[in-house]
Amino acid sequence: MCDEIGLDIDQLPPELRKREQWVCWRSEMRADKATKVPVNPATGGFGSATDSVTWSDLDTAVAAVESEDADGIGFVFTDDDPFVGVDLDDCRDPETGTIDDDAQAIITQLDSYTEVSPSGTGFHILVAGELPAGRNRRGGVECYDTARFFTVTGAHVTGTPTEITHRQDALVDIHREYVQSDTASTTEPPSSTPPAAARDDSSESALNDEVVLTKAREAANGEKFDRLWRGQTSGYESHSEADMALCCLLAFWTSGDHPQMDRLFRDSGLYREKWDEVHYTDGSTYGEKTLERAVQQTSEFYDPDTQPREDHETTTEQSVGPQSTQDKAYLAEKNQVLTERVETLEATLAEKQAYIEVLEATVDRLEKRVEAAASRERNEDSDTESASMWERTRSWLK
Repeated sequence: MCDEIGLDIDQLPPELRKREQWVCWRSEMRADKATKVPVNPATGGFGSATDSVTWSDLDTAVAAVESEDADGIGFVFTDDDPFVGVDLDDCRDPETGTIDDDAQAIITQLDSYTEVSPSGTGFHILVAGELPAGRNRRGGVECYDTARFFTVTGAHVTGTPTEITHRQDALVDIHREYVQSDTASTTEPPSSTPPAAARDDSSESALNDEVVLTKAREAANGEKFDRLWRGQTSGYESHSEADMALCCLLAFWTSGDHPQMDRLFRDSGLYREKWDEVHYTDGSTYGEKTLERAVQQTSEFYDPDTQPREDHETTTEQSVGPQSTQDKAYLAEKNQVLTERVETLEATLAEKQAYIEVLEATVDRLEKRVEAAASRERNEDSDTESASMWERTRSWLK
């Protein structure tokens, strides 16, 4: 666990504790930068914020940390929960606890469960609400509500609520002032490769639909893409999570081109009427918001002008999964987890079937007893009636 901030699950809001959306994380150096890599709590192997097979309940995640298989725990946001996470970076002095003015203003305005981040240099705020459309990060302020995980410490900030409160109006205001507005006091670092939506659509590096599909299928995680393309949602907590996973893949290969992503998704097996339904107060459809979030969550985009031919085996975890041997290990591990689940379900099914057979045998015996009792009652009634008739006949003969 992090040296600065320990784990105190007793402080966690009950609405988080009861959900089985927990992963662990491990700190690893990537490109000379410490990165929190998601870990499957049950196996200690690769985890993913878009693959529910790698999630667990809170107790399992905590046990993994206590056994030193991971450095910390994290909560995964999905479309099926009402939570939005607001991440404030580099705004707290870990030695003195001094808080930046902007960070304090955000914490006060959101007025919901807030805790200190694992590094001790920032805060995580959890609110119930709907993340407004638009960008999700600017400078040290980041907001997200699906297909991402929040590192969790339970280091509750004194003076903030102990529960997750519904703060839609405040969330909209914070997002507009600190994230969306171009006049915000902080600045967002430019992306190394801007999405195609922000570039000239006539660029010669753009791939047509057929090339996108071919490259996606030939990539290291091509099997995953093909399953999603054919409409298979197994391994995902919901259809919406599968939608997001496919859109993240499409975002990478189309360089974030919204029209092309939309066109391709409509040809996939995951497409359904919900895609065109208005689900948000700003008039956005479910599909529009899904594409927008997929592009926001994709940190790198495919560029045939700057990458070698075999670059479709990408290193972008959020958009296409682990690379090369990591990808193979991840798939093997996932298959093992799925196999164990199937075996458990089969054993449970066998037990239930045996119990059903016992119940059916019991019901059969009871039905036979009831029938026998009814038969005896009918015979007794018949004997009584016969005796009565005989007595009447004898009386008449006399």
